[in-house]
Amino acid sequence: MAGDTQRRLAAIVSADVVGYSRLMGVDEEGTLASLRAHRSELIDAKIAEHGGRIVKTMGDGLLLEFPSVVNATQCVIEVQQNMAERNDGIDEDKRIVFRIGVNLGDIIIDGDDIHGDGVNTAARLQEIATPGGIAISHRVYEDIRARLDATFQDAGEQTLKNIALPVKLWQWSPTATATAIAAGGSETLPLPDKPSVAVLPFDNMSGDPEQEYFADGIAEDVITALSRFRSLFVIARNSSFSYKGTSPDVRTVARELGVRYVVEGSVRKAGSRVRITAQLIDAISGNHLWADRFDGALDDVFDLQDRITEQIVVAVAPEIQTHELERVRRKPTESLSAWEIYQQGLGHLHRINEADRTEAIRLFREATELDPGFALAHAQLSFTLFTSVVLGLVEDREGTIASARAAAEKAVSLDRNEALAHVALGRSHMISGEIEMAILELRTAITLNPNLYWGSFQLGFAYYVFAGQPEQALPHFDTALRLSPRQPGRWAPLMMKGTVLRMLGRHDEAVECCRQACQYSNTGFFPYFHLANALAEAGLKSEARAAVDRAIELHPRLSISISLYRDRSVNMHERSAKSTLDSMRKAGFPE
Repeated sequence: MAGDTQRRLAAIVSADVVGYSRLMGVDEEGTLASLRAHRSELIDAKIAEHGGRIVKTMGDGLLLEFPSVVNATQCVIEVQQNMAERNDGIDEDKRIVFRIGVNLGDIIIDGDDIHGDGVNTAARLQEIATPGGIAISHRVYEDIRARLDATFQDAGEQTLKNIALPVKLWQWSPTATATAIAAGGSETLPLPDKPSVAVLPFDNMSGDPEQEYFADGIAEDVITALSRFRSLFVIARNSSFSYKGTSPDVRTVARELGVRYVVEGSVRKAGSRVRITAQLIDAISGNHLWADRFDGALDDVFDLQDRITEQIVVAVAPEIQTHELERVRRKPTESLSAWEIYQQGLGHLHRINEADRTEAIRLFREATELDPGFALAHAQLSFTLFTSVVLGLVEDREGTIASARAAAEKAVSLDRNEALAHVALGRSHMISGEIEMAILELRTAITLNPNLYWGSFQLGFAYYVFAGQPEQALPHFDTALRLSPRQPGRWAPLMMKGTVLRMLGRHDEAVECCRQACQYSNTGFFPYFHLANALAEAGLKSEARAAVDRAIELHPRLSISISLYRDRSVNMHERSAKSTLDSMRKAGFPE
């Protein structure tokens, strides 16, 4: 090895303060004083006692090296146990809580510093450890399991950021031993074949007994709202609320209820205002997937409860969907179930191009063949077929429309409580010019699940395109936007709102909405088509011409022209069709 660089095997510990930036933002001096006290009174002494050394500090974190992996693990267990005691009685938002990762691996010595994959893996383990807990690699577990009186729970193989191969890991928490004893060796409940979630009772941090009802109401409403998503398996209130008044480890909840995801939160009152925090956790790995806080006045408790519930649900549902897509992508193709194939189809659904449309159709069809009773797969197959028709990607237009309608009708017949199935059938009625039936189906979908943004979007689409009522359409697009802050398909209601505003003569607003829609990737030509029309009506002719060129460039398969649009708008309302055709002429689309 060149220079003074050397290698050796060592136990590496990476520790980090949870929510350090938030703590510093709330009380910078108090946070620094608390951290110094924990270091001087506990942590540094424990490191020395167990033969470790501090390689470096990083403000809120520590990198440690130990010659013995047993000593390293014993040290961090004692630190976390003592930290739990030191935090007892301290307000939750002021506690110093560590996440710790331990790895055994080859390190490169560079003066006083250390480098290498062993160090990187320890840092990634620390990132996925639970607050107050420890994550260790399987290599560490093999060395310490017969030497330490500590209970580590198997967290399976995890793909860690920037680490080439999956790492099997184990997790420890201060409640792990008690949990293992209480469980009495009971078997873990198997996970359902679709994303499963439990909403735990929200903690009342106010010291005000009246807020207990408010906290319970938030959790109950979130359970009810998530239950409307038939793509989720949601644990009933009575089971979730059996943990009320306790502080269970999320992996305990996962094992006992048979879920992958857990939502937990807290409520804190200050005067006439209340702050609600909520977070979504992958209970298998312990990863925090999403967290946010919400503030409001208690003037109208029920209105506030409704608003907070909606905001939590419209964040949690898409976050679970995104995480499921990533999880399924990592699985070998030959082991995929109908549900996982459906998830892969969703990964192609929002990409508007011929290759992704074709693959989405193939995957949704395969899912329905593997599970003929899978209503959601039939509904998404219907949507994908219809979009292929709009994009001009099919030779047999009428036959594809008929297949799409059959898939939508099948979805509704399989599950009349599935909102997305009714949305698909409503879309089918629209294409056939059956506008009253379309609106009826879409209103049924919204009644079944008011939080499903596709229901509001398609209802706005029906009013604008097929009923010729832009004034009626606008509030439904606004609702869809409110319900889709994290959806990859958010560009669609943005684009359609812009189109409605153009028709209503609000040209500057129309241009702004369409410009925002164009910022999204994988949308195909649609946003640029509508942007060109909005720009033309706003008098921005050169920009409109550039948008026309971009729309045509993005869809080489189909020559976008005024005559083509006229041919494809047979069932459109005359008012909407004429408005778009007039704008196309001003924008410079070819005849």
